[in-house]
Amino acid sequence: MPRKRMTSLWPMALFKATKSMTRALRRVRPVVKAPRGTGLWSSGAALGPAGMRRYHLLLPPGLRVGERLPLLVMLHGCAQDANGFALSTRMNRLAVQQRFALLYPEQDRHANMQGCWNWFDTDSGLAFREAATVLAMIDQVCLLPALDRTRVAVAGLSAGASLAALLASRYPARFAAAAMHSGVPPGAAHSTASALRAMRGHAPAPASVTLSALPPLLVIHGTADNVVAPGNALAAAQLWAGAAGAQPSASRVVRRGQRKPMTVTDFKQRGRLAVTLCEIQGLGHAWSGGAAGQPFSDASGPDASRMIWSFALRQFVRTVDETIAVGLQA
Repeated sequence: MPRKRMTSLWPMALFKATKSMTRALRRVRPVVKAPRGTGLWSSGAALGPAGMRRYHLLLPPGLRVGERLPLLVMLHGCAQDANGFALSTRMNRLAVQQRFALLYPEQDRHANMQGCWNWFDTDSGLAFREAATVLAMIDQVCLLPALDRTRVAVAGLSAGASLAALLASRYPARFAAAAMHSGVPPGAAHSTASALRAMRGHAPAPASVTLSALPPLLVIHGTADNVVAPGNALAAAQLWAGAAGAQPSASRVVRRGQRKPMTVTDFKQRGRLAVTLCEIQGLGHAWSGGAAGQPFSDASGPDASRMIWSFALRQFVRTVDETIAVGLQA
C-alpha cells in the first residue's frame, strides 16, 4: 500500500477506536474491580492534543433515572497510576457514600518515564496539550447522562496538583472548584530544570494570573515536605488570591483527635472565598489522611479526601444558588 494511503487511513482508524471506547463507556460495564470500595469502575481512553490517555471512572451504585452526579477529577502524582492513587486516597469510598462520580486520568509512561504529568513543560507547549487532553477526557465522560457537566471539580497530588491548577487557570469556566495537594503553582516553571528549582523553592515568583473568574482553590501542603518545598503552597494561594483581589483572613489552627494539626487561612474578596490554604504540621510529601501502607500516603494527617470533597461541595451549592438567582432576575 502506498505510504500516503497508510497515513490517511491512520486518523480514521484512531477516530473509530475512540468512538468505540465512548460507546463502551456509555454502557458502563465495569472491567476491573474498583479499589477499596464498591460501585461501577470502568476503564476507557480519550484522544486529545497530547495523544491518547487512559482513565478510570467510578460511578456510585444504584443510579436512579434522571439522577445527575457531580464529578471530581483526580490527577495522580509521579510514580503513581490511577489505580494506586485511588487506593492511596480512599476517595472511592467517599464517592459511594456521598454519591458523586470520580474520574482518574492516567499519564502515559511514554510521555513521562516517571509517570509525571508534564505541568512544567510550557516552552514546548506539552503542558498545555496535556491539560487540553484531560479536558477532552472530561468532555467525553460527561456524555453520560448521569453526569452534571456544570458541577465539575479537579484535584491532584504533586505533579497532578500542578496540572490541576493549570487546568483551572486555563479553563476557569469549566470548573466549580480546584484543589492542590503538595504542588507547584502555575507559571513557576517552564522546563524540566526550572521545575526542579521550583520544587526546591528556588523559583522566581510565578507571573500573576490575570483571569478574574478563577474557581475557588483549596491548597493543602505539609510543612515537612522535602520533595516540593512548603513555600509553594503560600505562593499558589497568593497567586490565586491576587487574581481575585482577595485578602487573607486571620489564620486558625485546627486539630481533630490525634491527627496532625493544620493552620488554615482563608483569602476572601468582599466575603467571597477565593482560596483556602491548609498547612499541615509535620506532613511530608504524602496524601494527608490516606490509606496506611500505601506509597505517598500518611494516615496520621487530616483527611484530605474529605476536605477536598467538602470544599468542592460548597462551591457546587453556591453555583446552583447563583444559577437560580440569575433565573429569578431574568
